[in-house]
Amino acid sequence: MSQYKTPGIYLVEKNAFPNSVVEVATAIPVFIGYTEKADYKGQDLINKPFRITSFAEFNNIFGGAPEIMFNIADDGKSVTPATALSKRFRLYYSMRMFFQNGGSTCYILSVGKYKEGDKDGEIQKNTLMDAISLLEKEQEPTLVIVPDAVSLANASECADVQNEVLNHCKKMQNRFAILDVYDGFKELAEGPVDTFRDIITNNLNYGAAYYPWLNTSVVTADDVTFKAINKENIDKLVDAISKSGVSGDVMTWANKMKENSDDAEATVIHKALKAAAPKYSEVLELVRKELNLMAPAAAIAGIYAAVDNASGVWKAPANVGVNGVVTPAVNLTDYEQEDLNKPVNGKSVNAIRSFIGSGIKVWGARTLDGNSQEWCYVNVRRTLIMIEESLRQASKAYVFEPNTLNTWVTMKSMFNNFLTNVWKRGGLAGASPEDAFEVYVGLNETMTADDILNGVLRITVKVAVSRPAEFIEITFQQQQQKS
Repeated sequence: MSQYKTPGIYLVEKNAFPNSVVEVATAIPVFIGYTEKADYKGQDLINKPFRITSFAEFNNIFGGAPEIMFNIADDGKSVTPATALSKRFRLYYSMRMFFQNGGSTCYILSVGKYKEGDKDGEIQKNTLMDAISLLEKEQEPTLVIVPDAVSLANASECADVQNEVLNHCKKMQNRFAILDVYDGFKELAEGPVDTFRDIITNNLNYGAAYYPWLNTSVVTADDVTFKAINKENIDKLVDAISKSGVSGDVMTWANKMKENSDDAEATVIHKALKAAAPKYSEVLELVRKELNLMAPAAAIAGIYAAVDNASGVWKAPANVGVNGVVTPAVNLTDYEQEDLNKPVNGKSVNAIRSFIGSGIKVWGARTLDGNSQEWCYVNVRRTLIMIEESLRQASKAYVFEPNTLNTWVTMKSMFNNFLTNVWKRGGLAGASPEDAFEVYVGLNETMTADDILNGVLRITVKVAVSRPAEFIEITFQQQQQKS
C-alpha cells in the first residue's frame, strides 16, 4: 500500500482477473534404452534424461543404429539373428517409428552404449530398472516407454521392468506407461498374451499394452549391406552367390566382401552386388525383414501425440492408422480380439489390426485395468492425469496464502474457468458446465475448523469425462409398405 505523506496524486492498480490454470502437456514420452553415444557439447548424458524435438537431434546427440550380425543358413536362403534377442538394441529404430507416427517432443534416457570400448554392451534388467527412478526428478514427461525391455532374456525379466514402470507411474501420478508384449510376434495360441497377463500385476490403470508386433518399413534396403552378415558366414554368402550362376566379374565383387572394407568401399561393393547378384539381394532382404519386425509401443506413443495435438487428450487414441507398417506380425480376427479386449481377468490388451480398404489401425483403447468401470479407457485415465496435474501446478501459487474465504473463492473461480474451457473443447460430458463438473470448497463443506487450524485447504472436484463409443449397435427391422 502506498504511504500517503506527500500531497499529490497516487495511482492504484487492482487485479481484475483471477489467476488461470495452464493445461500441462499430455504426450511427452520418455524413452529408456541403449544408444551408440550420449554426448551433448561435451556433457555425458548417460543416465541423464535429455529433451529432444526431432530425429535429427537424436542422431546428433545419441548416435545411429546398432550393428546387428546375422548368420546365414547352409542353403543360403534364410537368415537368423546371430545373437540372442538380449543383444537386440531397439531404441534407435523405435525413435524412427515414434517420429514417423506424429511424435515430436520427447525425452531420451540413455542407460548405456552399444559398445563399451572393444566389448559389445549387454541389455541388463537391473540397469533398466535403476534408470526408472531417475525420472522422479523430471516433471514434464507424461508417457514412459522402455523399448529394450522385450530384448531381455525372458518374459519374466521383461515383466520386472514393466511392473517397475507401472509402479513409477502410480507413484508420480502424472504419467502413463505404454507396454509391449514379450514375443508379441508369435500367434495367440503360442501364449505370448497369456504369459504377459500372468506376470503383469501392479497398478494396471496406469498402463496399456498393444499386440501384435509390426512388420514395418523403417529399415530400408539401403540401410542393410553385407556388413550385417556375420564375418564367419561371408564364405557361405559368396558360395550361395556362386551357385546362383553369375559372371566372373560379379564373383570378383563377391570375394571382396571377405576383405576389411571401409564404409566407402563397402557401399561400392554393395551396390555392384545388388545390381548383378539376385541371391545377394534375396539374403539381405531377409535381413531387412528381420530388422523391421518391431514392437509397437514407440509407434503408439507417436499416435498418442498426434491425437492429443489434433483433438485433445480426451479423444481415444484408436481407429487411427499406423504409419510405416506393412502388416501386423499376426493377423487377428474378431473372435480372437474378443479375449484381448474383454478377458475374464480384466487385463485388456489393445489390438492392432489390418482392415481391407482402411489399412492398419489401432483397434482398442483400454488400459490394463479392463474390468474397472472408472479406469478401463486410456483417454479417461490420461484426461484425469492432465486435469489433476494442471490444477496441482496452478494451486502451488496459493500455498501459504491465508486459508480464508477470499482464497477459497479465488481458487474455485480458477478451477471453474479451467474446467469450463475443457468442457467447451469436448473433454467433459454434459449439456452444460453444471452437468460436466462440480467444484466444492469451504468450511463445513470440504473442511472442518480443525482442518483450517492445521493449515489444510481441501477442494473437491467432480468431473464427467467423455468416454469413447466402443460398441455401436445399429438396429434394423422391416416395416410394412406405406404406399
